[in-house]
Amino acid sequence: MSEDPRQWPTGRLLFSVARRIEQDWNAHLATWDLNHAGHPALLHLMGGPLTQREIAARNGVTEQTMSRIVARLERSGYVTRDDDPRDRRRRAVTITDLGRRVAMEAAQFQPAEDLTSRGLDEDQVEALRELLVAMVRAQRAEPRTPAEQ
Repeated sequence: MSEDPRQWPTGRLLFSVARRIEQDWNAHLATWDLNHAGHPALLHLMGGPLTQREIAARNGVTEQTMSRIVARLERSGYVTRDDDPRDRRRRAVTITDLGRRVAMEAAQFQPAEDLTSRGLDEDQVEALRELLVAMVRAQRAEPRTPAEQ
């Protein structure tokens, strides 16, 4: 396979860039003992307590995966788990004041933009954003297969 990225399939290009951004983003989030999986969970909890199942669905991961993510967030003092007042058989996950502060600090716009737009000028960033928004909308419009859910 060619080492010249111009010869790569689009999927390989996207995966290569996304993987590097994920690594850089995880290094950024490590400042707060977070990663690319835990940070979105905290952001979802900003609206109020949720069950692990609800957080998992919003993050597009399994409940088992979310259980590990929530356990890590709990060890860091960012969330608590208590009986769910809506259903005593379930546990509700609630963000703590520390978790709320950390989620907001880590969510600042500019560091993320800097990580994702390295090497691009303003026009290229705008064009990339337009393409990515179009791709996200197209993916949301297509029904997911059972294997993808």
